[in-house]
Amino acid sequence: MSAYEDRLKALREQLVRERLDGFVVPLTDEHMSEYVGEYAQRLAWLTGFQGSAGSAVVLPEEAAIFVDGRYTLQVREQVDAAHWQFESVPQTSVAAWLGVHAPQGGRIGYDPWLHTRAWVKAASEALAERGAELVAVETNPVDAVWPDRPAPSDARLVVHEDRYAGQSAAEKRQAMADWLTEKKVDAVVLSALDSIAWAFNIRGKDVSRTPVALAYAIVHDDATADLFVAPEKIDEAVVQHLGNAVRVRSRADFAGALRDMAGKTVAADPERAVAAIFEALDVGGATILPVRDPAVLPKAIKNPVEIAGHKAAQARDGAALSRFLHWIAVETPKGGVDELSAAARLEAFRKETGLLEDLSFDTISGVGPNGAVVHYRVEEKTNRPIEPGSFYLVDSGGQYRDGTTDVTRTIAIGTPSEEMKRRFTLVLKGHIALARAQFPTGTRGSQLDVLARQFLWAEGLDYAHGTGHGVGSFLSVHEGPQRIATAGGNDEPLQPGMILSNEPGYYKTGEYGIRIENLVLVERRDVPGAEREMLGFETLTFAPIDRNAIAVDILTAEERAWVDAYHAKVVEIVGPQLDGDALLWLEQACAPL
Repeated sequence: MSAYEDRLKALREQLVRERLDGFVVPLTDEHMSEYVGEYAQRLAWLTGFQGSAGSAVVLPEEAAIFVDGRYTLQVREQVDAAHWQFESVPQTSVAAWLGVHAPQGGRIGYDPWLHTRAWVKAASEALAERGAELVAVETNPVDAVWPDRPAPSDARLVVHEDRYAGQSAAEKRQAMADWLTEKKVDAVVLSALDSIAWAFNIRGKDVSRTPVALAYAIVHDDATADLFVAPEKIDEAVVQHLGNAVRVRSRADFAGALRDMAGKTVAADPERAVAAIFEALDVGGATILPVRDPAVLPKAIKNPVEIAGHKAAQARDGAALSRFLHWIAVETPKGGVDELSAAARLEAFRKETGLLEDLSFDTISGVGPNGAVVHYRVEEKTNRPIEPGSFYLVDSGGQYRDGTTDVTRTIAIGTPSEEMKRRFTLVLKGHIALARAQFPTGTRGSQLDVLARQFLWAEGLDYAHGTGHGVGSFLSVHEGPQRIATAGGNDEPLQPGMILSNEPGYYKTGEYGIRIENLVLVERRDVPGAEREMLGFETLTFAPIDRNAIAVDILTAEERAWVDAYHAKVVEIVGPQLDGDALLWLEQACAPL
């Protein structure tokens, strides 16, 4: 049997011991994080799936894994179809599937520290249709059969200085206290790791690629706070930074502190706080106000210091990426370059800035058919040489103290086919349409999404991912609440200061993938004669877009002008950071169409 078959068998045996007829395994942690520490990678350990979003259900005789359109190909390559059914989200859901497949009268286990209260309600209702029940477990049965499960990180917290944050932690807590007073609420629970990092101006190394620390917090209406974190992770510099108004307590004390809130009115975010948090507040006799975490929107709307820092990080990162694109142009014709060596070289260029703290996510380095796997993760067994006649897609980013970057370029290796050039250009047209958009205040990302898809749709093509996500400030590379995607879920009106990605794509299964991604800043626009306040996007990312992949004849005059103006700006911002052959290459790569 394979290791994964053994693990599935061991989990089923554990469920028998615990008198459970099934168990749900989500890819998250007790903070509802998208990216999680190694200790919380239960889905990957059980199934082999390496994507960043998914869930699984294990029943006595069948098991299913649930992923969205980004991972349709990847899950089939990494997970054994002999033991797992593949289910697509949002076409179905874990709750809906359980409502059909759960054993009649069965007991389906779940870890209340890994699910929201809304999920628990939906799953319970679906199971009730079959006379089955959802059962909260005290300890996760996956952990019981995972013999070498890593311990949570013991990395120290670090101070995120005001010169990067643009606002002190005390000012942020006071703003939260004012919000609590206005709502007549005594305290708010913060459980999202990036919210805690932002609110206290601290960072950490507990999650790969995301500079956060494992902690919980309760902020009170007098602007004091309790920060629950492993004591060994705090040094004197952090203690001094936090000051007397922040009580540092053991992370193990958090659940008890919630149960001690009797008679208090406490705000908790139903999207970001797990069911166990609500349960502890209920048991303790607190009155719960289910509202969005008050750090979410201020964190998303970058202040002038954060915007300036982000632009500095983008300029530095764009130079590193441009050096890499020059290296690709020189080295791939010689042969010997593959996906792994290219990703390593790109990381080396970023490290040469001397300011890189980490990558912002694992680099997606995919050539040919691997580029068609939306969130492809290169490893030895899938590694392909970068050869002529292919598209090479590289989606990457860096974590710098002053900003987080995320950029995708698709590069024609040798001469692309006419179909490849046409579809690259359709994606580019969508990218330009979104970059040039003007829209009134109050517009939501779902209203703009079609701008990026329209040219693909006209030829019966599309892509199975959102067009844009928010980006943090030396925080998570995927940050809400803003996004640009088809309607559904939270759809936040765009506001000045928000940073998003602009990343339409196209993926031909088994052949190639295309994505063109820049980050953009929402800004106010002065439109003569306008009767409403108008907004638009300022492009923040600067690196060449491959002119050899563009079918210039299908661009309009306005689109050609946009490309030429963009490339002129690339030379202006990146050029002074390059010299020699790299600078000559950049000037040629950015020559007018």
